[in-house]
Amino acid sequence: MTIQDKIDAGIKEAMRAREADRLSALRMVKSALMNMAIEKHGAGGKLADLDALNIIRKQIRQRQESIQGFEKGGRPDLAAKEKREIDYLTAFLPEPLTESEIQELVKDAIAEVGATSKAQMGAVMKLATEKAAGRADGKALSQMVQRILS
Repeated sequence: MTIQDKIDAGIKEAMRAREADRLSALRMVKSALMNMAIEKHGAGGKLADLDALNIIRKQIRQRQESIQGFEKGGRPDLAAKEKREIDYLTAFLPEPLTESEIQELVKDAIAEVGATSKAQMGAVMKLATEKAAGRADGKALSQMVQRILS
């Protein structure tokens, strides 16, 4: 079952349970997924799971930024709503890698590329990102690559 199928099932489940907040969050993600699919493949196209994961992560980042703004603006009610939406969306993300797993993955990527300095960081990042398969944040991978190559 693809991530898009899981989101569709989540929408149906939220409708049956009459969970308006969850339904709203999932519909927004579905809309973003459909827009990207149309942009990439035309009408009726399907996204690869990795692309879908990236869109979900982007939606989560947008909500995190909104939370900061709402908290600064003195709107804890809206910040709480955004936090609930983040919880709904993170359910569709794969189990993230631990720091030690990221370290092993990066070491393997460095060995495969044969990198010896930060000048080869781009090649290492490309391979490490592929190996992580959406289970690690690019920022965490980048920091680990820099730490190991220095």
